[in-house]
Amino acid sequence: MIRLLSLCWLLLLPLSAQAAIDAYEFSSEQNEERFQQLTGELRCPKCQNQNIADSDAPLAADLRREVHRMVEAGESDNSIIDFMVTRYGEFVLYRPRLNETTWLLWYGPFVLLGIGALVIVLISRNRRQRQVAASASATSEGSRQNGYQPSEGLSPEEAERLNQLLQRDKDQ
Repeated sequence: MIRLLSLCWLLLLPLSAQAAIDAYEFSSEQNEERFQQLTGELRCPKCQNQNIADSDAPLAADLRREVHRMVEAGESDNSIIDFMVTRYGEFVLYRPRLNETTWLLWYGPFVLLGIGALVIVLISRNRRQRQVAASASATSEGSRQNGYQPSEGLSPEEAERLNQLLQRDKDQ
């Protein structure tokens, strides 16, 4: 039984490797390198998470043919990219250009990182102030038992009123 299942599995295995391989003729090795670089940088509009070099979508095959044609025609990389962006939008670029519509994409992570650092600093400062206040209150707890000493600039009447309030709060 296991042999039969293994045989079936081996017979079905080649079906998963039916990806079409494009064979393009290049006039120079430099053109081939440019083609590989451009197809690696351009995103497939249909697949959305693959570049056109790796995608098996028919649209990606059309885009590879178009890039090949333009590379062989001697067009610059920028003109090829501009053509693709004009036709399919900024989405086809894995690294979008910096302009007024993409500044948040480029600088947003740094802004969020700065805000996060600021929040951490404020939280740690707040905790430190609470610890100082807690230690001061623990120190003043001992002075409550003996009566408050007006060392913080309080008049004797204010100190007496404070002692009464603290005593009433302690009794409750």
